[in-house]
Formats: sequence, structure tokens, C-alpha cells
Amino acid sequence: MKLSEMKQVLTEREWKLTKSLGQNFLHDQNQLRRIVAAAELGPADKVLEIGPGLGPLTELLAASAGEVLAIEKDRRLFEFLQEKFSSAPQVKLLHDDALRYVERNRDWADWKLVANLPYSVASPILVELAQSSKRPERMVATLQREVAQRLMAQADDDDYGVLTLLVQHDYEPLGNFKIPAACFFPAPEVDSMCVVLQHRVRPLLAEEQRAAFVKIVKRAFSQRRKMMLKLLKEDWEADKLAGAFGELRIPAQERAEKLSLEKFVALTVKLLGPTINAPENERKL
Repeated sequence: MKLSEMKQVLTEREWKLTKSLGQNFLHDQNQLRRIVAAAELGPADKVLEIGPGLGPLTELLAASAGEVLAIEKDRRLFEFLQEKFSSAPQVKLLHDDALRYVERNRDWADWKLVANLPYSVASPILVELAQSSKRPERMVATLQREVAQRLMAQADDDDYGVLTLLVQHDYEPLGNFKIPAACFFPAPEVDSMCVVLQHRVRPLLAEEQRAAFVKIVKRAFSQRRKMMLKLLKEDWEADKLAGAFGELRIPAQERAEKLSLEKFVALTVKLLGPTINAPENERKL
């Protein structure tokens, strides 16, 4: 769907777009093709698309994948998409709140997320999918640039924080590319970027250790300017913390943004102690 076609649909139906729903539609065909290429789709793939809008990305996904589940919150757009894809059996459309839907449905093991995510809910959707019991194999998402930078960040970067660690615990960032505002209609006031995240082949922690990892990360970043050792004393005994920090050679004065993902994983292991179902690579951390 070209920009002229988008404008025609909106004009004919007298639709006003809703800013709160993040309705900035990506129309640039080159960028849309780059997104689909990054997903590395095949006829056996199942794709989750969130916020399809007028369906320009959906069209390309349907041509490359075996199944596309597109979730649209705006009823007007949902009904338009029903008409548009009425003869495409591989496209299943849902009128729902995508965040609520992924909270209810936790099995995405055989799926790939490929979406131009609404900026207002992009972060919680990605975290929810990353923490699902069965996660998507790959996530290719167009986001606000600031959010994308957090997903790609490393320790000691300005953008490094809770979102970085909660997603990178399960996903390895493979790459990213900028998408100019002019590629959207209407053009957003912020810069956009597409990121590619690949599910880790080997888990860094056992599933039963996840809650502790999340708790440690959130507590450590709860006050960025404070030493994380002091913050963690809210939840862990001082002696146990001191022993873990000493064994891992983490300075007592260290702040959370200095600590790598691997160190947060190792700290979780030390504080919890041996776990029966721990991954084999846990002993190497």
C-alpha cells in the first residue's frame, strides 16, 4: 500500500487518526521490505503482527509466511482489514488489546514477532513476550529510537537499564536500522528504529531462577545513583551479599549500570545457591 492509497482510504472514510494509539503508518516500501527480510521468513513460519494499521506490512508478511496473526485495537481499522484480507486465509485478524492478549496467551514458541509497534505499549509488550513461558524465536520490531537503544545497550551505556536486561536475558540483539520519520504517515515527532532480537539457544538461567533475576535487576536500578549493594540489602542478607560480591569481584561501591548481564546472572546464581535444573552453562559464569 502506497502513501497515496493510504491517504485516499483515510479521506474517503473521513477517519481521523488517534495519537494515543500510536497510529503512524509505515508506508515506505523499501523499509517494509527490509523489516520482512530481517525476519527471515519461510512458508512454515507463523508471524505475530501487532498494530497492523492499514495492512502494508501485513501484505508482505502474508506473501512470505505460512500464517499471520494480526492484532488491531482500533475497530475501524480491524473492519477495514477484514475486507482487505477476506480472500487471504493465511491472515487471521483479531480485534483486541495486544498487551492484554499476550498477557493471556503465553505460548509463542513457534512464532516470530514482526511489527511496527505502537510506541506507548512497545516496551511492556516486548518484556511480556520475552518473559512468556514459551517465547518467540525472533522479534523484529519498529520502535521509538530511545526504546530501541535501550534494547541494544551494553553495560555502562547511558541507555542501559531494566528494559535492557529483562529482554537481553532471553534475546541476543542481532542488529538494527534507522527508519526516517518521513517514511510514516503522519510523520511522528520522534525518530524510529527497527531492531532484530534472536532468542538465545541456551538459557542463561533456569526458569525457576527468573523471578529472582528480575527482582535483583529492578531493585538494583530502583535508584541509579545509589550503590547497588546498599539497595539489594532491602531483599537479601548483608553477609550473603558481601560474600557474593566478593566471589564475583564486584566492588562494594558498584552501581547497577556498570554491571554486565553476565554479572547479574552470576549474582543471581550466587544469591540463590545451586539449582537442580540450572543450565549447564551456569557453572561457567
